Amino acid sequence: MARIIGALTSSHIPSIGNAISNGKQQDAYWKPFFDGYQPVLQWLDAQQPDVAIVLYNDHGLNFFLNNLPTFAVGAAQEYITKDEGWGLPVFPAYHGYPEMSWHLIESLIEQEFDIAMCQEMAMDHAFINPMRLFWPNENPPKIKTIPVAINTVQFPLPRPARCFALGKAIGHAVASWPTDEKVVVIGTGGMSHQLDGERAGFINKKFDEMCMEALLNDPERLARYSALDLVREAGAQGAEIIMWLAARGALLGNVSKIHSSYHIPISNTAAGVLAMANQ
Repeated sequence: MARIIGALTSSHIPSIGNAISNGKQQDAYWKPFFDGYQPVLQWLDAQQPDVAIVLYNDHGLNFFLNNLPTFAVGAAQEYITKDEGWGLPVFPAYHGYPEMSWHLIESLIEQEFDIAMCQEMAMDHAFINPMRLFWPNENPPKIKTIPVAINTVQFPLPRPARCFALGKAIGHAVASWPTDEKVVVIGTGGMSHQLDGERAGFINKKFDEMCMEALLNDPERLARYSALDLVREAGAQGAEIIMWLAARGALLGNVSKIHSSYHIPISNTAAGVLAMANQ
């Protein structure tokens, strides 16, 4: 059967993509951020996962405010990329895995998650930038991908506890897949930030550090927050941490820390990466 070998969580700030494209990894502003990913790249190189399930939030390429599912799973042969307005380059399509996607969809429905099924999806910076960070030398990487879109844009947002439960359901679904494959679950977004309104530029380092510790050792602590609690503590867009929580939920075994890094600010956003192994 397939097994989840770990979870990776990463910020997906649009300017990351432009920094990569313009070769700014060694610039003084960017170097601490990119250096924080090196131990994770080494782990990925050693593990060589076959499949990446990517939990991200769509920014208007597939859904908009008038038609926005809480959870949606891609089931396409490939996933094209598009720029939703940040000036990011368009890349070759990412490889899909429709057979496992449909298994995941059917399993989630059996576990009482009523999700949208997408046989066509376009990927934006929330998917692309973490993939470029984790596989910087492959475009696209050979790994097969399954995107899972989670609504963090239009209220009401899903409760953190529901996202944690979604992650657990994904973990059970992968465990029942008959082929012996290694799967990594990626949660994107965050950390604390607010892009508009009276609190534009808001960052909460103390809360971010608590989140990273809780994800490792006490994820139920984060699951007890409400969506509004997350907005209050992490900013309107900082509620994206629910995708990190969902990724953590997919780890059903004993969890150990591979690496973490935290850096502020990147484009008025707290940026972090956390890698966890599933024993």
